[in-house]
Amino acid sequence: MSVASTKAFYAQVVAAVLLSSALADLIDADRDRTGIVEALRRLPDAMRQVIATRPAIAEAAQRHAPQKRYWAVVGNGPNRIAANEIRIKLSELCYKAIPEDGTEDKKHIDLSSEPLIFVCATGLSGSNLDDVAKEVAIYRAHKATAIVVANENEARFGAATELLTVPHLHTSLDFILATVVGHIFGYEAALAIDAQALPLREMRVSLENTIADGVLVDGAFEELQEELLAPGHRFLDGLRSGAYDGHLEASTAAKLVTILRYGTGVASLDSYQMEIGKVGRPGVVVDDLNAALTKAIDELTRPVDAIKHQAKTVTVGVSRSDESLLMSDLAKATLSAGTPRDRLSYRELRTLAALDPAVMEITGWTRYRIEGEVERDATVQVVDRGGIATGITSRTDANPTLRGGKHRAAFEREIMVGVGSDGRSVIHIPEVKDNQTTGLTLLHCRFHERLPTTTIRAVMQGYRGRYGALKDAVTESRPTFRDDILATLDVVELLTRPVYSLAEHWT
Repeated sequence: MSVASTKAFYAQVVAAVLLSSALADLIDADRDRTGIVEALRRLPDAMRQVIATRPAIAEAAQRHAPQKRYWAVVGNGPNRIAANEIRIKLSELCYKAIPEDGTEDKKHIDLSSEPLIFVCATGLSGSNLDDVAKEVAIYRAHKATAIVVANENEARFGAATELLTVPHLHTSLDFILATVVGHIFGYEAALAIDAQALPLREMRVSLENTIADGVLVDGAFEELQEELLAPGHRFLDGLRSGAYDGHLEASTAAKLVTILRYGTGVASLDSYQMEIGKVGRPGVVVDDLNAALTKAIDELTRPVDAIKHQAKTVTVGVSRSDESLLMSDLAKATLSAGTPRDRLSYRELRTLAALDPAVMEITGWTRYRIEGEVERDATVQVVDRGGIATGITSRTDANPTLRGGKHRAAFEREIMVGVGSDGRSVIHIPEVKDNQTTGLTLLHCRFHERLPTTTIRAVMQGYRGRYGALKDAVTESRPTFRDDILATLDVVELLTRPVYSLAEHWT
């Protein structure tokens, strides 16, 4: 689907006027039509005059567009042409479903939503002008925001919320100048909406810088909390003033505010699980805040130089903070096996990077397709194999039911290290789309038997919170937790055995 350019619209209107004049000359050669042709000659200068009023148009857009959720464009006579074109451009630039209607018909539609109504009222005179002015007064009586485009020196729109004026060119052509105002208004409205995402983008940059290496080091979370305070306050101030009412979904704002309280240190992590449903750890908060910010930014983003939902726009994939995570051997092996890049979540990439030092060699891989609902009777089928997996018979060939470690990884949508029925060590990597597990990549790996204390601690910290869980299990009965014991234990056991079973080594 193509969207006609603004220059095409104006050129086609002028061409149509010239064609109409030529046809009229053939029918009635005696009638003088020089007035409209001369007006066309003055049109470029009149358009420049309108463009010169851009600051006033921008001010109106910035003042009203971000706060209003419901918009409409109206016009009557030739102004319906302007209204139709403006509706298209407003929808394209601001990503809103906007109705177009006759000025006199709008009062028959429920105005209780207090919409923003863009009124095209150029080239009017006499009773027509009086009627449109009366309609605008009715809009205001219903608390609608009426932005009126009229000719210069027009004093009958005192009820308008904003009055934007254009030169008088010709009764039949003034609608073109109203269209110019509408085009500029749409552009400035998109910029104003997009600017609301600035404090959110600042917070996300702080998050990305904090986790650029894929690991949340000691003290980084506390530093992050300080960095988030200033942009966080600006966002909350705007939220309280109603600035975000027009384009940020209530559920998105509520979730972001809730997680931001923990991200800025206002709320204690102890209550995170009760409120969010997850164990409150800095890494969890960072991941959740990153996801909430991304969703909010997406709702507010208005890339005025590109239509983000058209096919010509290419999504480049994971964000800058994920690029370094893709360099881990496990991540590269997963992608080489055929796992789509967009099916690996940020959390999975971080987990693979954390597990990387524990793996001595990747010996093979198997990719599975999952069909059905994981929570019920899903089935699994082999899609492709490589390495030693080509010589291994999969039990799913005889029984395709999704079960065991594969089911657990698919159900939890988290990477899981396991030991297969044949005693081989594997890593289950779920492929997730739209919060549903659609596939599974199984990496066959040889793990190091032992690792230095600092290395295995980092591995366990990055893998499903194993380090914290083990430490908690040990300190249930002992006053301290000795990290050095980690270096004496088998790596695969540390990653697969129940933590309370592992805790026996500390007693």
